Amino acid sequence: QVQLVESGGGLVQAGGSLRLSCAASGRTFNSYAMGWFRQAPGKEREFVATIIWSGGHTSSADSVKGRFTISRDYAKNTVYLQMNSVKPEDTAIYYCAAGPVLGGRVSTYDYWGRGAQVTVSS
Repeated sequence: QVQLVESGGGLVQAGGSLRLSCAASGRTFNSYAMGWFRQAPGKEREFVATIIWSGGHTSSADSVKGRFTISRDYAKNTVYLQMNSVKPEDTAIYYCAAGPVLGGRVSTYDYWGRGAQVTVSS
């Protein structure tokens, strides 16, 4: 059974940093893309960043470029989202996802975690 478990969410002040983790288990993700999405209250789920598990190629949304970095650790089977210079508009539930191709569409991803709340205070 595939499981994606997010951790590391919480409350942070604007301008601060936070690192989210996504522990993956239940299958081999070598050829998969691992993504981070977020959903703010009253808004649709939106793409944040993605990485190819085996090759390391990454892609990120314009709104987070230069501030957020996605990475993975083979040994720990974990994907990270390092969030720097956070802004109040980054407040959302952040979801980890896994899918067969690299992309920014929600429909591209087959597996989802339950999410981690990130709140940025001004």
